[in-house]
Amino acid sequence: MKKTGILNAQLAGYIAALGHKDIFLIGDAGMPIPAGVSIVDLAVTGGVPTFEQVLDAVLQETEVEYYFLAKEIREKNPRLLNYIKEVMPDVKNEMMPHVDFKIFTREVKFAIRTGEFTPYPNIILRAGVAFPA
Repeated sequence: MKKTGILNAQLAGYIAALGHKDIFLIGDAGMPIPAGVSIVDLAVTGGVPTFEQVLDAVLQETEVEYYFLAKEIREKNPRLLNYIKEVMPDVKNEMMPHVDFKIFTREVKFAIRTGEFTPYPNIILRAGVAFPA
């Protein structure tokens, strides 16, 4: 039995299969997931698990070189934006309008659905490499 890290077998498998430059989504309970995109649905109830809990777990097991956010997070959820910047201080990022962000989700390899119920807690992460360049 696995005793540390991500215990969800589906999510652990998707993370293990990531290659350099693959992108994936961590989204809130209401984020629309495009048809054909595999979903790891972790949502239990409103707020469980939180976006932060899922992001923290994913970052423990994934090398991230870049991330994308909806620019509306600046105004609608500055606390969460600060948290994201705090846990990935040296990771480059890009912001786009939420409508464009939703279109971009068509390109993700998989999506993780959280129980988050706050505004704009959605991020697309791009996998990096875990070895020195």
